[in-house]
Amino acid sequence: MQGELSGHGEREERGTPRTGATAADAIGALDDLVATNLVGRQELARNLDLSVKDLVCFAHVLESDAPVTAGDLAARAHVTTGAVTGILNRLERGGFVERKPDPTDRRRVHVIPVPAAAERVQAVYGPYAKLLTELCARYSADELAVITDWLTGAAALARTYLEDSC
Repeated sequence: MQGELSGHGEREERGTPRTGATAADAIGALDDLVATNLVGRQELARNLDLSVKDLVCFAHVLESDAPVTAGDLAARAHVTTGAVTGILNRLERGGFVERKPDPTDRRRVHVIPVPAAAERVQAVYGPYAKLLTELCARYSADELAVITDWLTGAAALARTYLEDSC
């Protein structure tokens, strides 16, 4: 798309050749994205009257294609199952989630989003998601595949590092 801002504040068109980058450039850009995202996540959580950990858990419930359990959320937020109980209590009291019994295992519950809460998050996050979609339009499908592969790999490394080192 013509006239969109590049990562450096410059205007670029789709298909504009990009200059080479080093691993240090990519890691630096990721660090900047992560730092900016942390601030954004704190603000989003504040706007929704949630803690960041609560927001991480609620986001996982929203994004998951399969039923989510308390154990899934504990692993995702890197907290104990006892701590996730408190998170779920707050999310339930706040009208973000409901707990439904697992039809095959009475000891487990599935955590499902409350539709009105999902709409609240969409109202706050939607404009940013639209900007990201517009940014993606600057790249070809092959370029997006490389970006997705790199980000997916970086996220997997971060999760492994978190599990092994923290």
